[in-house]
Amino acid sequence: MSNSPSHAGVRSAGFDALRACMTVLVLFHHAAITYGAIGGWYYREVKPEASLPGTLLVLFCTTNQAYFMGLFFLIAGYFTPAAIARKGSWRYLADRGLRLGVPLLFFGGVLGPVTIALAATSRGQPFGVTLVQSWHRHTFENGPLWFAQALLIFAVAAVLYARKPARPGHRDEGLSDASRPWPSNGVLALAALSTGIAALGLRHFWPVGVNVWGLQLGYFGSYVVLFAFGFIAAGPRWLERVPASQARLWKRIALLAFPLLPAAYFIAKAVPFLAGEPLGVIYAFWEPLVAWGVILVLLRRFTMGSRPPGRFQQWLVRRAYAVYIIHPPVLVAIALAWRQVQAPQLVKFALTGSLACIACYLLADLLVRLPGVRRIV
Repeated sequence: MSNSPSHAGVRSAGFDALRACMTVLVLFHHAAITYGAIGGWYYREVKPEASLPGTLLVLFCTTNQAYFMGLFFLIAGYFTPAAIARKGSWRYLADRGLRLGVPLLFFGGVLGPVTIALAATSRGQPFGVTLVQSWHRHTFENGPLWFAQALLIFAVAAVLYARKPARPGHRDEGLSDASRPWPSNGVLALAALSTGIAALGLRHFWPVGVNVWGLQLGYFGSYVVLFAFGFIAAGPRWLERVPASQARLWKRIALLAFPLLPAAYFIAKAVPFLAGEPLGVIYAFWEPLVAWGVILVLLRRFTMGSRPPGRFQQWLVRRAYAVYIIHPPVLVAIALAWRQVQAPQLVKFALTGSLACIACYLLADLLVRLPGVRRIV
């Protein structure tokens, strides 16, 4: 998410554009929860229900969850070895502390409580009273900035790994070696299987929806795998040269796997014993099968271009991180502003998400012009 340095050239711009698109998707993901999808969010106007619009929003969010935050971790891992090598361990960690830690603290202490207080007005609670009570209780609400919190942990782990003594004859993953072939489909399949097993193990202790220090550890199997793969992929620059044949194969796998989870969900309604652990097992293995296909296709689409980014694209990319940080109170405020208006929930989802996106980008434009703030976002 943060504006970490990247490889030079058009392909670097492709990664930046991909992160900006995923940021907009995060915003619409939370708009979907507002209007009927499952998931945690500050304000929910429509509860999850078995209607067609509700089911579509649930499927939208479930699909997003399979890959979009994992893709952020993959890209973050990809740029980590070069950043450590260029800056050194301590300067790199100081930079992470500035770009990730400061927004995390600001959101946790200010924007998070403000968002909670805004949402509380829908239940008749005064905004000012709720906000002051949150501050008196020393509420720290990391919200979507859990991602920054997790990246800080991963940054420390990456530095410790980079500083370990190299084994004799062992090739350093951080060294550039464009001749190293892309992992085989068998390796990718093994990674998907391992990710599913890890998800099952984590969710046995921390089921989906359970937070530990603001982190949903049940999803961290894929986050760790993808960050580590990005780190390893940096030397040979694998993410910039995804083989077309593998992208096509995993796209087909994703398309074949995609209907399995919705089908299992509806079958479980008729066969209740499938609704518990069996459905959870299907979900755990469904996620990486869908994610691998989507991620490989997106990497090829965004990194294989030949045109430099236009001015408008650069403008959007430069403000994406600020949009990610500020979008919760903006989205909640816009949803609240017209909650009394009767309209189909899919219409409200689309309009609220679009208006929040525009408003966030306009506010982000102001933020990136502030001398102290623009160093961070």
